[in-house]
Formats: sequence, structure tokens, C-alpha cells
Amino acid sequence: MQKPAPFPSRDDILAFIAREHAAAEGGPRKIEKREIARAFGIKGGEAKIKLKALLKELEIEGAVQKTRAGLAKTGELPAVVLCDILSRDRDGELIATPAEWDEDLGVAPKILVTLPRRSTKHPGPAPGVGDRALLKVAPHRETGGPAYVGRVIKLLSRAQKRVLGVFREDPRSRGGRIVPVDKKQRDRELFVTEADRGEARDGDLVSVETLSRARIGLPQARVRERLGSMNSEKAISLIAINTHGIPDLFRPEILAAAEAAKPARMSAEGFAREDWRSLPLLTIDPPDAKDHDDAVFAQPDDAPDNPDGFVVTVAIADVSFYVRPGAALDREALDRGNSVYFPDRVVPMLPERISNDLCSLRQGEDRPALACRMRIGKDGHKLDHTFHRIMMRSAAKLSYSQAQDAIDGRPDDTTRPLLETALKPLWRAYAAAKLSREKRAPLDLDLPERKILLKPDGTVDRVFVPPRLDAHKLIEEFMILANVAAAETLEANKSHLIYRAHDEPSIEKLSALSEFLATIGIKLAKGQVMKPRQFNDILSRVRGTEHENVVNEIVLRTQAQAEYVAENYGHFGLHLRRYAHFTSPIRRYADLIVHRALVRALDLGPGGLPEMGREHLAEIAAKISASERRAMAAERETTDRLIATFLAEQIGASFTGRIAGVTRAGLFVKLDDTGADGFVPAATLGADYYRFEEAAHALVGSRTGETYQLGDAVEVKLVEAAPFAGALRFEMLSDGKGQKGRALSVKKSKRTAAPTSRRRK
Repeated sequence: MQKPAPFPSRDDILAFIAREHAAAEGGPRKIEKREIARAFGIKGGEAKIKLKALLKELEIEGAVQKTRAGLAKTGELPAVVLCDILSRDRDGELIATPAEWDEDLGVAPKILVTLPRRSTKHPGPAPGVGDRALLKVAPHRETGGPAYVGRVIKLLSRAQKRVLGVFREDPRSRGGRIVPVDKKQRDRELFVTEADRGEARDGDLVSVETLSRARIGLPQARVRERLGSMNSEKAISLIAINTHGIPDLFRPEILAAAEAAKPARMSAEGFAREDWRSLPLLTIDPPDAKDHDDAVFAQPDDAPDNPDGFVVTVAIADVSFYVRPGAALDREALDRGNSVYFPDRVVPMLPERISNDLCSLRQGEDRPALACRMRIGKDGHKLDHTFHRIMMRSAAKLSYSQAQDAIDGRPDDTTRPLLETALKPLWRAYAAAKLSREKRAPLDLDLPERKILLKPDGTVDRVFVPPRLDAHKLIEEFMILANVAAAETLEANKSHLIYRAHDEPSIEKLSALSEFLATIGIKLAKGQVMKPRQFNDILSRVRGTEHENVVNEIVLRTQAQAEYVAENYGHFGLHLRRYAHFTSPIRRYADLIVHRALVRALDLGPGGLPEMGREHLAEIAAKISASERRAMAAERETTDRLIATFLAEQIGASFTGRIAGVTRAGLFVKLDDTGADGFVPAATLGADYYRFEEAAHALVGSRTGETYQLGDAVEVKLVEAAPFAGALRFEMLSDGKGQKGRALSVKKSKRTAAPTSRRRK
């Protein structure tokens, strides 16, 4: 009788995972529990349970991580990676690093870049330093070099020759120098002659183009555009646009293609739309919205199988009719990935002729749309749904507050005729949908969104938190229902698509959360499988207590970042098994892909998704995920710079806020009024040595026990503002908590710099 194979050790499994990834041609291959069991001859229920437990231990320890491509050793790269080409090595070979990298995993790995396969007829551009590219990576077998080797699949953007900087005049030559605003280029100044300075004055923000790179001295540049004072909002948003390489100008051929587009008709290219122009669909948006890409309507369902139920219709602008796959407009939209929103401007994904005209669901005008009609029960559960390609005519353009006022008994001339026939049915359907949402129990974090209001001259007037109305929640919930319906339909038709996915929190982050909760008396078993409901239970336990703010902050930081993927792994935050973005194709390329997939799967006429494999969709998903993160960073940095400029005139003023971050070096404080973030160096806290206690997210005085913890309410004084960097420095005015959570009774009247021995190295 053959003896069973010996059970593998931890090291055996780790070596197997590493060996299989290294041996796989073209990059790491998918490795899951069944592959490991097969490799080591593990059979029988008891042995498989033992293997599952061992793999779980390795995850908890951080030795391996679960990815959408299966198990991988922690820190390993997936098969396809979005990368930035940053430099050349001594041999002149290109070196890249991942465009997005979790610093908790250590230093980002370097990748030796190999050239793409190039056709002799259509060679195309070669990659260079400063480019962004999709690479297919594999472990580098040679020692002493980069950890990975990567082959260029697609070159996504070229290094930009345009540079944004501050002009510094040289009185002797009448020329000057350009100091780039990009922090990565601040040590790469450019020389400008008097003839090339144009109308630039000392201290102006200017756009320049590089002319040459002299062997000796600074590279030469020419001023292309004087953008004005650094204090203007226009300059501040342009800094973010340039720093992050966001395409902000449409080329002439793109604008020409948009202008040449003709309005859609009821019948075109052998396909007839359904005529829904008599249905009183409403657009409900912010009051300053420039485009309107979604409209809603609800009515009681008269079908006998759905007593007291509703029919909810969500109609979305039919962008796929105007932006065809592979056309110039499509290539431009993919390059941009999404629209980017700044306080003074929008950098759109599509030209205004498309986004603000042909695809904007204007009141009283015929517009093509893709509509989802959903039947929901009185308990909010969706019974079924259908998709239709229609011609619609919006009955009214409403703002959130306008719709809410009507429901609250304050209708105006526009909403009064719509109250009984359109608005009240919407709210009754939403009340039912809320029941289903509450049963599903998505993650319930209260995250106020601040808005910056500008003066006519582009400077900040005020920062405020708009009220969160039921009108907002209604639109949000109906959009979620339509997004789910789109994903379900495409899966049922076996169509590839791009999902909007949100991974569950990592083992490491859950372990850190567990350690923190233990410090406030809440037990969370290590290795426990967490669902959104469990997080909501934790939040409800601390609501109204002194720990409410800190727990909300840490639960938020425990969550993963949502992304676009071609392989579905669900949406953890919304607690949904399948989810796709369908409702904003004017401003998100992912939604345009989903529209095209629906058109093709349901045979709804022209503009469908061409034959496209999952690998190709994965490349698109990686690119638009990176574009989304780029936009978020640019928007956040612009807000930081704007508020720093706004507060620069208030040096010495006191503000209330909360501790939003704790590090060994000091505290980050978020102000209550503006949401601005500033830093309090640990060396300025007081006459004590402050230890960083990572598990408690706190700085604790070694002698006094005085504690400053994440989420604490504090008062600070503004001592420095750097608008150029969007940075603020505060001085702490509040005392910390005592060892048992009591505020210290001794009030410090004056803050002084700490002794040298207290400073962190």
C-alpha cells in the first residue's frame, strides 16, 4: 500500500508559490488551494482542512496575500502592472516602478523594461524616461539587478515637454530662470533668455516648453503662456493638472470630430429606438451641474405578482452612440479615463459638444438614452429588470434642494405640478429600496464632503459642508440598483465587462484594527472574517462616546481602495457580489465600456463593444483605475493649496479641529471649519518626551502620561502656511488626556521648542 505524501511545511508552501511564479512564462500564474493540494498529493477531508488552516495562518502572518490572481508571496507583483519609467541604469536600460505601491509593503520593486514587439511597417514610439506604460512582468532570473523584468504591452503617455513653473527674473540679463512647480523636478531649473520670456514678470506662474539641453549649464526654455499670479485659483488648479500629467486641452482633430457629430434620431443605422418621450423622467443634480447624464422616474407596479411594489426607471445618456470604439473621441476618452473636478473648472473626459450638448439630458429636448426599468417589491427587493435603448425628453431639471423642498412641503412653480405624479412616487419607491439596503447592511461610514466656494476673482470665499439630503440618497440608491442590474445582465449573457470592485480589508489592517480596539475594551478575534455589518456594529457601539471619532477614522483606514477590474471579486463596502459602473458614461470611461457591452449583448443597435478578450479589458481597467487615482490626487492637492492660500492671511489665529493622523514625528490635525490638514511637530508639544504607540494611534508623554490620540478634539494656532506646497503648520494649544483618559488639569501657558534629546532622528 502506497504511503501518503508527507504534509508540507510552511517553508515548503512558500517555496512552491515562489517557484511556480518564477517558472511561469509571461508572469505569475494563478495559484490557489487546489493547486497546492495537487502539487503535494494532499487528499481527504482532514488533510485539506489542515491545509486550509495553514494557509490562513500564513495570511495572518503576512507571509502570503490573497490577490485576484490567487495566492502570492507578500509584495509580489501581478502579471500586468501599470508602471512609470523613471530612469536608466549604467547600461542604459530603462528602469520602471509600479505607478501605485503600498508603502507598508516596503520599497517599490524595480523593473527592467524590455522593448515592445515592433512592426517594421508600423514601428510606433519607443518608451522613454517619463513615460507611463502597461508592463507584463516576471521575476528577473539574473542576480544583482532589478527584481523583475517587464515587457511593454502598451505605451500610455509620452513624457510631456510642457513644464509649469515660477518665473524668477535675472535683473542683469533681463532673462531668468524657471523653478518647476512639480516637487519631483524642483532641482531641475530651466534658463530663459530675454527674447523667450514673453510677458512673464517675476513671480508669475508660467507654462514653458524646453528647447535644448546644453552640455554645460541649465537647459533652455521658452515661455509659452503667462498664467498670472500664484495667488489665483486658476494657477493653483493648473499646478495640479501639470504635476499629474492630466490632459486638459483637446487637440483640434478631437474637437472637429465632436463638432461633426449629428443629433441621434429615432431610427438610425437599421435600428429603431423605443419612444419614451412622454414618460416624465426628471434630472436631479447639484445646482451648478453643467451636464445631466441621468434621469429617474417611479410609479406603482400594477402587475398582480408585485402588490404595493414599484417600477423604477433610470435613464442614462447614450454616449455609446456618439463615441464609437477605436474612433478619435474614444481614444481620447480612454487616455483621460474620467473627468476631473476642481473648484473653478472641470477637465472633461469628452468635449463639451458631447458632454454638455448632445448627451446632456436637457429639459424639454429629445435625447438618446439607455434605460434600465426595474421592478422592486414593497420590501425593496428587485424582482427583475430590463434594458432599453430609447429616445427621452426630460420633464424637468431639478436641484437636490429643490426636489427636497417640494417633498418637505415647500414646492415652487417648477415642482408643484410634478409633486403628485413624479416626486412623491420617487420618494415612496425610495422608502421601499431603503428597506432592502438596510437588510443588505453596506458599510455605513459618515464622511462629510466639504465644498469650496470661490469669489468672482477666483479666490476662496468660504468652505462649507453641504447638507446631506434624502434627495441625494434617493439618486444614489437608484444608481446603485441600476449598476447592479447592468452587471447581472452582462453576466447572464456571458459578456465580458469591467467591474467596479472593492476588496475586503487585508489581514494586516484587520490585525492593526483588532489591536487598537483592544485598547478601548472592544474584542475582535484575530483572523475573524469581517463583513460590513460587523464594522457597522463596531461603529454603533462607540456612537456618542469619546471614542466615536477615532474609531470612525481607523475603520475608514482599514478599508481597501475600490478599483476597476475585469475579474470580479465583489464590492465589500456596498456588500454586493457583482457591481459595475453604468450611470455616468459622460465622465467615466468604465461606464462607456459597460454601455457598449449592453448594446452588444442585447442587440440594441450600433456602437456595441467589439470582440475583446478579458486580458484586453484588464489592461483598460488598470489604466482607468490609475486615471481615477490621478484625478483624486490632483483634486485633493488643489484643495490643500487653495485652503493654505486662504488661511495664509490668518497666521496667529486659533482653530478647533481633530487629530487626523499620528506619527513618530508629530500630529496631523484636521480643522473643523475648513477641513484643512496641518502638522504639529512632536518636538513642540510640551516639556516631555512623547512615545509613539502605534497600536493606540497615540503620542504618549513618558513622564506625564499626557496622551494625544487619533480622533481627539483639540485647539491649535496657525504658525505657518505654505500655499505653494499646500502645507500648514500648527502649534498645539490643548492639553492632552491623562493616563486614564482624563484631561490634564495643568494648563500650559506657553509652548516652547523641545530639548534636542526629545527630537526624533
